[in-house]
Amino acid sequence: MDRRNFLTGLLAASTLFSLPSRALAFGESSRLVFAQGRYEGNWAPRRNALRRLAFEIGTRTSIVTSPQEKPLDLHAPELFRHPFLYLAGDAALPNLGQTALDNLRRYVTYGGFVLCDGSDGGGAFARSCEALFAEILPGQQAGRIPPEHVLYKSFYLVDHPAGRTLQRPWQSGFVHNGRLAVVVTENDLGGAWSRDELGSWEYEVSPGGETQRELAFRLGVNTVMYAMCTDYKEDQVHIPFIMKRRR
Repeated sequence: MDRRNFLTGLLAASTLFSLPSRALAFGESSRLVFAQGRYEGNWAPRRNALRRLAFEIGTRTSIVTSPQEKPLDLHAPELFRHPFLYLAGDAALPNLGQTALDNLRRYVTYGGFVLCDGSDGGGAFARSCEALFAEILPGQQAGRIPPEHVLYKSFYLVDHPAGRTLQRPWQSGFVHNGRLAVVVTENDLGGAWSRDELGSWEYEVSPGGETQRELAFRLGVNTVMYAMCTDYKEDQVHIPFIMKRRR
């Protein structure tokens, strides 16, 4: 299996970019459904985060999303049906076991994308994710994602990463076969995205307030766009449009 095959379902969704309406040309299977990694521990510290991000992506872009994420054990074969895995936590990851590690290695090397989002405020979860993927991808270490990376311009122009906090002014990542396959943040993106059933934001965003929350959403949209299209925005044909948006 290669990335082309892995993303077959997602390519169907990408066709929606050119559709004038939100008709589901390929049925319900063309919806983007986030997978959320499940493990022993608090694997969903922000339970309403992905639902809100899915809503924002559906509103701001032509991607048709499912309002409900899919919790999956990290050793589950079903993981391969979902190109975007959200792995969250508020403490260091426990020992996941060899089966889960082998499954995650196949997932990443076959074309899957992982967003690790720490909400603990001390960086323990983020560091454990960096250690996990350094073990999964031998010979690699987490590196800072430079501000000029396409991740920061795949839909919006984003100057710097943000979340509920500004705990770390950069994101780290792992590159596989020339594409960014894993992104790690400890700024609690999910905390900025979470909104309750009554429509109230669940967590204050600090220090930048609502401007920072909007930045967190833009970064979320960009991350999903990158996961689906990788370096599409690096194509020179798009430069005039990017420059126009900068004005």
